[in-house]
Amino acid sequence: MPSKRKPAARPAKPAARPRRPGARKAVAHLSAQDPVLARVIEAVGQLPDARDGRPDRDDHYGALVRTIVGQQLSVYAARAIYGRLTERFSGRPPTPAEILADDPEAMRTAVGLSRAKVSFLRSLAEHVISGELELERMDELDDEAVMAELVAVKGLGDWSAHMFLMFHLERPDVLPVGDLGIRRAIQRAYELDALPDAAEIERIAAPWRPYRTLACRYLWRSLRNEPV
Repeated sequence: MPSKRKPAARPAKPAARPRRPGARKAVAHLSAQDPVLARVIEAVGQLPDARDGRPDRDDHYGALVRTIVGQQLSVYAARAIYGRLTERFSGRPPTPAEILADDPEAMRTAVGLSRAKVSFLRSLAEHVISGELELERMDELDDEAVMAELVAVKGLGDWSAHMFLMFHLERPDVLPVGDLGIRRAIQRAYELDALPDAAEIERIAAPWRPYRTLACRYLWRSLRNEPV
C-alpha cells in the first residue's frame, strides 16, 4: 500500500484582534439589567457608526492626534479644527515627523489650535519618535496598561486615554467617570439632585458590565453630544 502523506503544514495565521461583542446581545444585556438605561436606549434609537470620520483602526497615532484636538471642545468645534489640521497635511492626519517639522505658530494660526494643544501634539510626536510611547503595542495591552502608557505623555490625561480605548481600540467595558457629558446624562436619566461623583457612577454602572462603553455611548447620545 502506498504510504499516506501528511498534508503540508499551513503557515500560522496572525493573531486576530478580539471581536467586538454583538450589538444586539449588548443592548439586550443593558436593557435587562437597568430599566432606566433601557428607557434611554429606546429614546435614543440607533447609534451612529462610532468609526465614521475617524482615523483607520491601525492608525493609533492619528487617533491620539484627533483626541488631543477634541479636548474641551464641542463636537462641532472639534470636527472643524481637526478638519483644518488634516487639510494642512493633504487630507490625512500628520505623522510625528511632520508635526515636529511644522512651524508651531504657523500651524496654530492656520488650524485654530491653542498653544497648549500645539505643545501637546509636539510632545506626543516626540514620545513616538523616541520610542517612549510604543503605539504598536497598544492592541496587546489591557485597558489599565494602555491608560498608564498614554497618561505619561504631556497632554494625554485620563479622559484622552478613555476616549482612545473606547472609540479607537473599541474596548467594550470602559467607564470614563470624569467625563462631564456622562455625569450630566446620568444626572438627568436617573433624576439625581446633583452631578454624580466617580463612586456613584461606578455604583450605577455596575450592572452594565461588560458593556459599559456602549452604555456610555447611549448616554452621550441622549445629550446629542457624543465625543469626536
